[in-house]
Amino acid sequence: MTPKKLWLTLAAVIIGSFAVLCFYGVEIFREMPPFPNKVVTESGETLFEGQDIKDGQNVWQSIGGQTVGSVWGHGAYVAPDWTADYLHRESELMLAELAQKDGKVYAQLAEADKAKYKVLLQEELRKNTYDAQTGVITFSDMRARVAKQLHNYYAKLFLNDPSMAKLRNAYAMREKSVEAVGGLSAEQRFDKMDAFFAWSSWVCVTNRPNSDVSYTNNWPHDPVIGNIAPTSLHLWSGFSVLLLLFCVGILVYYYAQHKEEHVSKAPETDPMRELKPTASMRAVLKYIWVVGALMLVQMISGVITAHYGVEGDAFFGLPIQDIFPYAVSRSWHVQLAILWIATSWLATGLYIAPAVSGVEPKYQALGVNVLFGALVFVVAGSLAGQWFGVMQKLGLVENFWFGHQGYEYVELGRLWQILLLTGLVLWLFLMIRALIPALKRKDESRHLLILFVIASLAIAFFYAAGLMYGRQTHMAIAEYWRWWVVHLWVEGFFEVFATVVASFLFCRLGLLKIKSATISVLFSTIVFLAGGILGTFHHLYFSATPTAVLALGATFSAMELVPLVLIGMEAYHNYQLSRSTPWIKSYKWPIYCFIAMCFWNFLGAGIFGFSINPPIALYYLQGLNTTAVHGHAALFGVYGILGIGLMLFVLRGLYPDYEWNNKLIGSAFWCINIGLLLMTVVSILPIGILQAHESITNAYWSARSAEFMQQDIMQTLRWLRIPGDSFVALGEVLLVLFIIGLQFGWSRKGKR
Repeated sequence: MTPKKLWLTLAAVIIGSFAVLCFYGVEIFREMPPFPNKVVTESGETLFEGQDIKDGQNVWQSIGGQTVGSVWGHGAYVAPDWTADYLHRESELMLAELAQKDGKVYAQLAEADKAKYKVLLQEELRKNTYDAQTGVITFSDMRARVAKQLHNYYAKLFLNDPSMAKLRNAYAMREKSVEAVGGLSAEQRFDKMDAFFAWSSWVCVTNRPNSDVSYTNNWPHDPVIGNIAPTSLHLWSGFSVLLLLFCVGILVYYYAQHKEEHVSKAPETDPMRELKPTASMRAVLKYIWVVGALMLVQMISGVITAHYGVEGDAFFGLPIQDIFPYAVSRSWHVQLAILWIATSWLATGLYIAPAVSGVEPKYQALGVNVLFGALVFVVAGSLAGQWFGVMQKLGLVENFWFGHQGYEYVELGRLWQILLLTGLVLWLFLMIRALIPALKRKDESRHLLILFVIASLAIAFFYAAGLMYGRQTHMAIAEYWRWWVVHLWVEGFFEVFATVVASFLFCRLGLLKIKSATISVLFSTIVFLAGGILGTFHHLYFSATPTAVLALGATFSAMELVPLVLIGMEAYHNYQLSRSTPWIKSYKWPIYCFIAMCFWNFLGAGIFGFSINPPIALYYLQGLNTTAVHGHAALFGVYGILGIGLMLFVLRGLYPDYEWNNKLIGSAFWCINIGLLLMTVVSILPIGILQAHESITNAYWSARSAEFMQQDIMQTLRWLRIPGDSFVALGEVLLVLFIIGLQFGWSRKGKR
């Protein structure tokens, strides 16, 4: 295909996909579960107001939100999913009361006799009692009594009752998670959070109007309350697998017909050796140093977070829960991963732009330095804000703006989000002004440059999706926009950006023909975005979205796997490049990072990702450690190691005259990759498999319960993270030492 046809196809894919994505965003809004004006009993008592639910959502967010357990399956793994836990406890209490009315003890009944009461329970729970005219949800008097018992139970858990100390330890919760602040007592704040728990659980079990399926597509799995996988999950899961096989066949045929054209003979010398770094390119070095620092802090917070799984109130006996609680350590671990990976890619862009154009715009170095200061300020401010929020030092409004928003991957307060977006726009300005001379040349590299600019525009502006929800936005809508950031921004356009950058680098090294690279990158972008944009919906199967979202998510997210099937070809190609000419050995470790990225893309995003991708699989596995396996292998294995590889390319250009200490950087590379493999396969994956068996066999709540997660075998498996974690930690320390050593000498072996 010609570049023109590829551009037209890409435009059609992007416009069509976003049209559908936005249309169903409106559908999610139209069909989302109602925020009632109030919840009342049959006898007329008001249990709580609609505003209590909204305020309760904010209280939950202020204690860490999705970093303290999960709601609707999205969040952390140590504490339970509060919706599943609430529904299970509610059903137990209601079954006991139903049997008691007949003078029986439910727990002592035979299974055949229990069936009668389960039917009565399901009729009670699944009936939609929301009145659209009055905006009122009505609970039966029995359900209201049970709600009050659950209120007392959770009050003991969140408000420091000594009888719950052991359970709080199992959940890695602070002794007093909810505290008095903003003119409200701890009890008043908890009352509102309990209203949010009651409502979010009601959403999971209540049938949609004129349907026998709940708002969350019958998630979480719990046969006692009638939450079993609906037919749509089976149908669309099967269709997604068939579509995957079909698309793989088409792609194999295409690759057989269109082989990428490589240069017949590599240059005898390094073409980039003569590139003299400009002032702005040299200024990028400090970004890389900061990436190293952020990586180490992220690693330390990750070690602490993992240890909280076996010792919920301390770190090897040190009582740090009141200083650095689990909600903070996990927030930092996740947030810093995004920040250091993004910073490494942004730094690469700032280095590549003037290198490609050959022009250093006036005051470009000043702009790079100003952006650096802004990024450091945002990182430090957002991390501090998260600590103040979780430690209950901020009111609900202040927490939203400066503290902890409670949503995974976008934990930082709204002010820090706005400042980060401002920084990204400044980065875009610096990129484009440096690329303008190259864009004016209209040579054969112009297509790649335009795609480079488009990816840069997307990186700068798609983060704005995180500003589309407000402090009290309905969770179904907030989740929709959150995944725009996590899926489209991080997993989508950053990957397009990285693909273009890698192609530029190989073309500049004389190892790829620019025409061949242009067609290859355009085609890869089309294939990736064709599944990737609408594949966003696979995160929203059970987030109170309509069935059409489930169908689209299953269908198009399966297409995301198509290019990963043939990623071994890319890995082999990169390996060939690393051996194509003697001078390319100077780029051995950056290229090895690209090879490792291909491996982790296949294993982490492909195998581990697809294992939880079909709706019927995710129905049982959402929020289990199988998700953590995919998360670590894909986020760090793919994007993290790719970020490291891009940094090493930049460092090769900043220190062009020296050979590297291969022992130091090589040890770092292998420690990181071996450690990540051990961490996922030896520890997290077995835990996830055991949880999956429990979730499928019994119920989701059981797979997340303290009784299940605190078994001896689970404790042993968590301790088995130590070898893998240690290798990763050692590798990251060695990597940082290598980066510093390039400046101070111990990472250099002499002249090239």
